[in-house]
Amino acid sequence: MKKLIAYYRLSKEELSKVIFPTKEQVRSAFISVLLVVSVIALFLASVDFILGSFVSSIL
Repeated sequence: MKKLIAYYRLSKEELSKVIFPTKEQVRSAFISVLLVVSVIALFLASVDFILGSFVSSIL
């Protein structure tokens, strides 16, 4: 039981050291990720379309 209590206390102490992001940081990170994923998706879609058209024209 003592180990469980010690584990709980250490966990609580470590959790107090954590710095959580603010709403603005979360929002800006979300927008950045969304933008990067969108650009990569558009790039891959265009490459797929170009290569698909090329292969279709050959066949």
